[in-house]
Amino acid sequence: MNTKYIDLIDQTFYFPQEEFKLKDNNLLFHDIDLMALVEKYGTPLKFTYLPQISNNIQRAKQWFANARKTNKYKGKYYYCYCTKSSHFKHVLNEALKNDIHIETSSAFDLDIVNTLKAEGKINNNTFVICNGFKRDEYINNIANLINGGHKNCIPVIDNFEEIDLLTQQVKRKFKIGIRIASEEEPKFEFYTSRLGIGYKNIVPFYNRQVRDNRKLELKMLHFFINTGIRDNAYYWNELAKCLKVYVSLKRICPSLDSLNIGGGFPIKNSLGFEFDYQYMIDEILNQIKLTCDEEEVPVPNIFTEFGSYTVGESGGAIYKVLYQKQQNDREAWNMINSSFITTLPDTWAINKRFILLPVNRWNDSYERVLLGGLTCDSDDYYNSEQHMNAIYLPKYNKDKDLYIGFFNTGAYQETIGGFGGLQHCLIPAPKHLLIDKDEKGNLVTTVFKEQQKSEDLLKILGYHEQ
Repeated sequence: MNTKYIDLIDQTFYFPQEEFKLKDNNLLFHDIDLMALVEKYGTPLKFTYLPQISNNIQRAKQWFANARKTNKYKGKYYYCYCTKSSHFKHVLNEALKNDIHIETSSAFDLDIVNTLKAEGKINNNTFVICNGFKRDEYINNIANLINGGHKNCIPVIDNFEEIDLLTQQVKRKFKIGIRIASEEEPKFEFYTSRLGIGYKNIVPFYNRQVRDNRKLELKMLHFFINTGIRDNAYYWNELAKCLKVYVSLKRICPSLDSLNIGGGFPIKNSLGFEFDYQYMIDEILNQIKLTCDEEEVPVPNIFTEFGSYTVGESGGAIYKVLYQKQQNDREAWNMINSSFITTLPDTWAINKRFILLPVNRWNDSYERVLLGGLTCDSDDYYNSEQHMNAIYLPKYNKDKDLYIGFFNTGAYQETIGGFGGLQHCLIPAPKHLLIDKDEKGNLVTTVFKEQQKSEDLLKILGYHEQ
């Protein structure tokens, strides 16, 4: 009988996969021996595999190069990284090895930009796309960047007041973009995005506030879909409406030459994940070209803003199963040595799914379980996984340690969870490792942050002096 965990995976998915394989009954992730990490560093444990950031960037660049060639698309392509997905220096350093550009969303983002410029990681030719609702400090920082000579800083106008706020501060001619307030997906709680300017208002807004302002050069129309780039009727319908606006603007604004199709690619969230990235890019460029050719306007340069896609698949978290609680005849709870609310907040906040696999004991028999975290909050659990909303893991045995890994967790978890700060029920943040490759291709592991200690939390709470 096929009763082992490996049998379940073999029957359900194609396995091994590009990033996952087995060695001696244990799981490898991008050839990283996860049990070796556990034995050396303990758990709970988070890690970032830096080379995957460059891998994903290069894949996307190649897909766009292929699509431009296939469609004879004359516009250029620019890859931007959304810093809000992960602001860490090690992430930016790795991403910027790949000749990319940056998208920001708040005032402090531009302090990071200034630091990167001082270190020579970016220069005045690097595009810095400034999104978000802009007030005081954000406006000041944008103005300082432009006044300092950063010619490719492009603030994307989010509302009717930002033009006046920017022109008061910026001392030279500068480029801007305009963000479209797209309609949300039909099942969403409201109809139109709170960000940007409505479709029907954009051309009147340009005529009223931009056209005759000699300090402004409209270069970009920004199109963002909250659900990301998906092959469904909703996405294609919103793209078609966006292209109508672009064509209308281009006819009266010769300087407009770029379309920012913000809203990123999905990332792998199960072993059964399927998404044809090349097809989607081909079809997006094809639709843009068809519309522009029909309306006899030049095709725009294409900007993308990939955040989760850039960094998400570089991250992972490993926990130990401490104990099993049999709460009734059907529900067995495996309790982990950390908290989902604090370490993987997306699982709790937006029901995000990640790839969940055991790190060891793949040749053991399996059982259906629920996963519980250490906090006293009833929402601190994880029960939605790739196996039809059930979790199957090797059977709990108090004499045989079981470790489990969540993979592709590299985007948003640290910033949403409040990295380095207080956590719910004072559960400490796990140790965080950085995994890179040296010049010979050997894996090199360093500790980025040790697990929080009691005194770290007591200092924040005011019990100990800072």
